Amino acid sequence: MCPSTEPNADSKRGGFTLIEALVALAVVAVALSAIGMLISANVRATRSLDQRLALIESTRAILAALPGRDALTPGDISGQRADQRWRLDVMPFAADFVDPSAPSPWFPEAVVLRVESPTGEILRVDTVRLRRNQSGGQ
Repeated sequence: MCPSTEPNADSKRGGFTLIEALVALAVVAVALSAIGMLISANVRATRSLDQRLALIESTRAILAALPGRDALTPGDISGQRADQRWRLDVMPFAADFVDPSAPSPWFPEAVVLRVESPTGEILRVDTVRLRRNQSGGQ
């Protein structure tokens, strides 16, 4: 007998069945989907980091542009820089270890800077500045 005349000659040839091809396509689709989700998460994280860095940079610029000790008066100042709103509050520093009646050439003031990005993220910096006592208590 000739090999081409056998009835099962086609079934012995190499190749994929339709089900094997569908399974391979499903595996490739799942892998591509996982890669797409990973890239999407990476893009979102990068965008969030860029926004956070812009917020920090604006905060640093605002702090650097603050007036000197004697010119910074108690109260609040607000403004906007690079689409970010900010507010600066200057108030007397209150703590248990500070005695306001003790004579000193300096007195502490609490300085609170709050910067808000257009996305609603807020960065708050609390610091203390020493201001020369005008009454000359030494």
